[in-house]
Amino acid sequence: MNRREFLYTTATGTALFVLPAFATRSSSILTRSIPSTIEKIPCVGMGTWITFDVSENESNINHRAEILKRFFANGGGMIDSSPMYGSAQAVLGKCFLQLTPPESLFSATKVWTPGEWLGIQQMEASQKLWGLNQIDLMQIHNLLDWKVHLRTLRDWKESGRIRYLGVTTSHGRRHEELIKIMQTEPLDFVQFTYNITHTEAEKILLPLAADKGIAVIINRPFDGGRLFNKIENKSLPDWSKEFDCNNWAQFFLKFILSNPAVTVAIPATSKTEHMDENMGALRGALPDASRRKQMQEYYLSV
Repeated sequence: MNRREFLYTTATGTALFVLPAFATRSSSILTRSIPSTIEKIPCVGMGTWITFDVSENESNINHRAEILKRFFANGGGMIDSSPMYGSAQAVLGKCFLQLTPPESLFSATKVWTPGEWLGIQQMEASQKLWGLNQIDLMQIHNLLDWKVHLRTLRDWKESGRIRYLGVTTSHGRRHEELIKIMQTEPLDFVQFTYNITHTEAEKILLPLAADKGIAVIINRPFDGGRLFNKIENKSLPDWSKEFDCNNWAQFFLKFILSNPAVTVAIPATSKTEHMDENMGALRGALPDASRRKQMQEYYLSV
């Protein structure tokens, strides 16, 4: 067991000794194992699309650093980014100059360019922007030139330049191709969209990932924020207290995390109070199958 795994499994007192700056409020957070290893990661991570794609002035950097502090203090681990997300990686790197990222950080980014040489250049640039000696997870963004990049990622993983490799899709696109890749290629992670109104992944993708032993990252858990439009000024149902749900963000995230094939969901936010709400989904009970069905019916009816 390495120090990262130790942090996820120790009691609160020990964790405070190991990492006082970012100790979690409680040791009882929801984690899941990465199937290809024994390593566990917290089930709520953080996306950076749009929210960290900001100008690199002092005010923006300071505010995003506060977001990261809340994320880690609440037990967060995975941060997902991409060269596609404008300045997000550069902003992350500047934030990490202000706060030393804790051992719980699980860095995840992507390659998003055609060609082997360009892909290598882009991945090396990403690592420099993050300011890290090693990226935990490198993914092929939206399957772009995936056959070429997958060869590079295997070489990088074998040499220790990355720890895990994976592929991603978004907005429900290219699922047929993704399924074929999952069926034929050894992957550590796969990333796709799944939320309370977009449940297509339940048919094939999630069962296939469970069968093949592939960790699952869920993007767009709030459907780009649109899920909140429908329930504006609406109250949570009383029965949501049964699974320790305190706000709509947790309602949506706990629906996702209650599917055992899901490893981590990566909501994005630029507000500290919303970060606290999101990370609350790491604690308490999860809905069972009957409640999951009720959650969907209730949301569609409001």
